[in-house]
Amino acid sequence: MTPDLDALADAIRAKHADKGRILVAIVGAPASGKSTLSDRLYHHLGGDKAGAAVVPMDGFHFDNAVLEERDLLERKGAPETFDVGGLKRTLIALRDTPNEDVYVPLFDRTLEISRGSARVITPNHTIILVEGNYLLLDQTPWNGLHDLFDLSIYLDVPEDTLRERLIERWQRYGFDNATAIHKATSNDLPNAQTVIGGTAIADIHVHNI
Repeated sequence: MTPDLDALADAIRAKHADKGRILVAIVGAPASGKSTLSDRLYHHLGGDKAGAAVVPMDGFHFDNAVLEERDLLERKGAPETFDVGGLKRTLIALRDTPNEDVYVPLFDRTLEISRGSARVITPNHTIILVEGNYLLLDQTPWNGLHDLFDLSIYLDVPEDTLRERLIERWQRYGFDNATAIHKATSNDLPNAQTVIGGTAIADIHVHNI
């Protein structure tokens, strides 16, 4: 199903009409299509020239050295492997200092590390699309983020579909079928189940994209 970009953009613009800057959470399980939808909405809203920007939650992954120290490297991508405090401080800065540049990190999937201050959000950016798995997770410390968003969009994709996409993703990275299945089912799918079962109610649901 193709999401109705016009309807989503209209809902975002309606929120934006009442405020100088808004933060929009785009939430879903791994492989639900968050990045794709965020990118399409960014362009549909007019891109940078129209004041839109995307801030991915993945930029706040803990470094592998931290994960190794905490014995969490095999769980990379799980809720406990993110710097939630850093994400919250960045979101507060975006909300409370709209007249200043705010620098945000991006996750480099080739290097498997976050690059600090890799994207600048300028005062011109007034519609901030924040995309990530756990932005609406109803557990501490993630639930401390909920009130920072002016609008939330949840991508509701069946678990069987997510499983197929996750296996295909690892295959595209060059892994054989058995390894791809193991990687998808040992970590990605449990993370997807956490999102499916633990996400607070969003303002808008987009089904099975």
